Amino acid sequence: MTEAPVAAMTVDQRLAAAGILQEVLTDTIDLGLQAKQLHWNLRGPIFHGLHLLLDDLAAAAGEEADTLAERCLALGVAADGRLATVAGGTHLPEPPEGRISDHEALDLAVARLHTYSEVARSRLGQLGELDPVSQDLVNGDLARMEKLLWMFEAHRPGA
Repeated sequence: MTEAPVAAMTVDQRLAAAGILQEVLTDTIDLGLQAKQLHWNLRGPIFHGLHLLLDDLAAAAGEEADTLAERCLALGVAADGRLATVAGGTHLPEPPEGRISDHEALDLAVARLHTYSEVARSRLGQLGELDPVSQDLVNGDLARMEKLLWMFEAHRPGA
């Protein structure tokens, strides 16, 4: 199947695809912010490895957010990364306040990544019908985040 260029997509198709990308973008931004929150407040015996891995997650989320936002713009729709938009639209629960044990942070990171993956995967079918290029971007994002999920899960006792 040959993919139609953005210019050949209808306005409705571009708006719908950008809406899905915005939803994934919102979760991606929040995931990166939560990774930093956990990173800064972490303590415990597996601090060092988890501290570095949380930094990797924050960096990956930042890079993926940039790619998703740029695709929205390529579709002719402004991306929205404002705090109110992210806070009001994220599928991720708010992280706890203050210091956090390494094992609790690990569980929270794993849970956030599972939620992130489930939500993004649930949008792939519709996104593919609208814009296979955007679907490919989300697939690439999922591959990266699910690799990090595997790395976090490998830190769990008995993994």
